[in-house]
Amino acid sequence: MATNEQEPKVTLHWLNQSRSQSIVWLLEELKINFDIKLYHRNKQTMFAPPELEKVHPLGKSPVVVITPPGGSAEPIVLAESGYMANYLCEHFPEGRRLVPQKWKEGMEGKIGGETEAWLRNQYFLHYSEGSLMPYLVLSLVISRLKQPPVPFLIRPITTAVANRIISSYIFPNIYRHIKFLDQQLSTSGGRYICCDHLTPADIILSFPLFSAKDALDNMGQWEGGSWKKEFPRVADYVNHLQNEEGYKKSTQTIAKVDGPNTEVAPKM
Repeated sequence: MATNEQEPKVTLHWLNQSRSQSIVWLLEELKINFDIKLYHRNKQTMFAPPELEKVHPLGKSPVVVITPPGGSAEPIVLAESGYMANYLCEHFPEGRRLVPQKWKEGMEGKIGGETEAWLRNQYFLHYSEGSLMPYLVLSLVISRLKQPPVPFLIRPITTAVANRIISSYIFPNIYRHIKFLDQQLSTSGGRYICCDHLTPADIILSFPLFSAKDALDNMGQWEGGSWKKEFPRVADYVNHLQNEEGYKKSTQTIAKVDGPNTEVAPKM
């Protein structure tokens, strides 16, 4: 996507099966012209290629690089999804549409003067990566003990260990988080996690929910036999996000640069 000389050049360094999916969606919602630099994981290790370390020392994705127009300043390198979302929404006009109003009338600049929707948006931008995602990543890592390349003869042992960790530690914590999200949705005042319109928090939260939704039922016991039956409010929310036009457009954008069968999220 080309930019003109009056606009900053925005480049997303995109790694397949990574959190980059949600940033593509955010960039689309903000109507930002951007380019995508494509990277693929090592098929054996699933690690990112070393080329990403040239962009950011941690060699992780997503990373957004913003080059100010006219070469007047050094490029800005943004990493961490919540920080990225805050920066982009502050500096691009469409961010005012996505981010809830910050202050209650007459309470500007005062402690406690923030609106509930704004506070929720700030919280869930960081909750997604800091609280929810670690359990899902751990589930993905532990589940690999039950499949190749673990040797066939010892796989029953590693499978038993993996199942024990999932049932005694991972599932109880994930269950707590799904229940928490259900409670938050019941008090958000709308169809989304913060209010009655899409926010950056919804977009960032979409990645862990989309990644885990098909695997949750196999992690443990749910009332009614399914997480969707026990927490239909969360299931409706996930379905609603997947039907957002911005999300659909982001998947089309990725398909254009990496092929139509690209997996945009890891399978739990």
